[in-house]
Amino acid sequence: MLTPETRPAYATLLDAAALRPEEDHAPAIIFLATDAEPVTVTRVDFQARAQAYAAGLTRLGVAAGELVIIAHTQNLESIYAFWGALLMGAIPAMFPTLTEKLDRDVYMRNMNELVARSGVRLIFTSDAFAPVMARTADCPVIGSAELAGLANAAGALRWHQPQPEDIAFLQHSSGTTGLQKGVALSHRAVLNQLASTARAIDLRPDDVIVSWLPLYHDMGLIAGFMQPLVQGVPLILMSPFDWVKHPALLFRAIHEYNGTLTWLPNFAYNHLARRVRGRNIAGLRLDGMRMFINCSEPVRHDSHELFLQRFGEMGVRAEMLAVSYAMAENTFAVTQTPPDQPPRLDVVDRRALEKSGRALPARDGDRTRTLVSCGPPIPNTRAKAVNAAGETLPERRVGEIAIRSDCMLTGYYKRPDLQPFADGWYLTGDMGYMADGEVYIVGRKKDLIINAGKNVYPQDIEAIVNEVPGVHPGRAVVFGVPDEREGTELIAVVAEVDADDPAGRKQIARAIRQLVARESTVTVSYVTLVGPKWLIKTSSGKIARAANREKWLAEQGR
Repeated sequence: MLTPETRPAYATLLDAAALRPEEDHAPAIIFLATDAEPVTVTRVDFQARAQAYAAGLTRLGVAAGELVIIAHTQNLESIYAFWGALLMGAIPAMFPTLTEKLDRDVYMRNMNELVARSGVRLIFTSDAFAPVMARTADCPVIGSAELAGLANAAGALRWHQPQPEDIAFLQHSSGTTGLQKGVALSHRAVLNQLASTARAIDLRPDDVIVSWLPLYHDMGLIAGFMQPLVQGVPLILMSPFDWVKHPALLFRAIHEYNGTLTWLPNFAYNHLARRVRGRNIAGLRLDGMRMFINCSEPVRHDSHELFLQRFGEMGVRAEMLAVSYAMAENTFAVTQTPPDQPPRLDVVDRRALEKSGRALPARDGDRTRTLVSCGPPIPNTRAKAVNAAGETLPERRVGEIAIRSDCMLTGYYKRPDLQPFADGWYLTGDMGYMADGEVYIVGRKKDLIINAGKNVYPQDIEAIVNEVPGVHPGRAVVFGVPDEREGTELIAVVAEVDADDPAGRKQIARAIRQLVARESTVTVSYVTLVGPKWLIKTSSGKIARAANREKWLAEQGR
């Protein structure tokens, strides 16, 4: 297996176990769908289909070094296209396909801007969407049937032989405006990341990774896709759309295929605990799981507690709940809590955190905030907190987290105007602190609200609002609104609710103000209650705070 010790034996991603001739009939991927029988793709099947798609792309005129966008539904076709592009030397990038959650005009405008800025050679998408995209895209757009036909008709292809420093693929940060900042990752950087993460989670040959995560997100692409295929451990994969509608699918897959590892965003713990019905998990066991790894969102202790309380009878234990802090610019993981032990909890004085940026251990009578450790940095990665001048801060002082590693991005693809490094360090935009060698994240720098001299992190207030009866869990956003008269930022809450009668909404708004006042040190100035689907989400399903703030301001005539 790929580890820091065996790392010299791997030159590029084409050394992946799934592409090796030995153990041809071992399963590479088992793809699950709610409306079809499971599909087992052996290594020999995987190799044949990836090579066929590589030949099909070559017949379309795609050359080594050219950018191929895969804006397809999450299925085996998109997987074969991605690995086919790697085999023939193109640079693939996974993108979300257009869904009802995304504005069609905005999606197409952003895609067209990307094509122009990044020199996209070809877009691969579904047959249904290909004609729509082809009307405006300034590059060839090909659908499933056409590429599959070319792949089936193509002959053998001689694999491209990349160099370790060549760009392997791009990751694009999710968002509502642009998607233009492509994170370029070399073969060397990706292999370094996979090796270090494998050591941090003690990856074993008998592990089984189960994932529903979208492949256009770094957590899904690296942890739930590249890691198992490169390492040769089985991948049990399902569509994120299927999982959201039927969350018990994850537990069924873990039970039936002896799953041991899965990565989840924090909201998934709440979604599973609240949406899974007892009849859908009767007889299922989760005892064999080694780690549920919380990643990609601020980690909340109450989410872990809810998950443990709900699924403890199925075999979930506290030591299974791990945490990782990750980002596309570092390929994926920056930190990882150790296996077989719960993450550390840091109960700090909320006032000191907000007023002076110090994470002081709380004393009796203090208003507190419980922070969950993201763990120490993975091997060959360093992290520190810095102030605005770039100076390293002492432990328990909040600053911007800076990282340095051997798995960082090469740069932003065709964006020479964006320079990601300062003296070899990457400034993450995340605010946090170090304590006993571990990283604690308190919020995003750009989202910070300065209210009456206090540093308020909107995620904290959103978590409180989401507990108010009548508010859709996960469908609230908090942001700051400058107030010239007060000389500070006032706090605004927008929350989706079902109630449409004035009395019902008035009661919910009052409950929001009261609960926030009781559980925090701030006062909410504006509460706006809206109906379903008012809030704007990013392509990866996160609440788009800046976009919602602009929408709210426009509706308020500000």
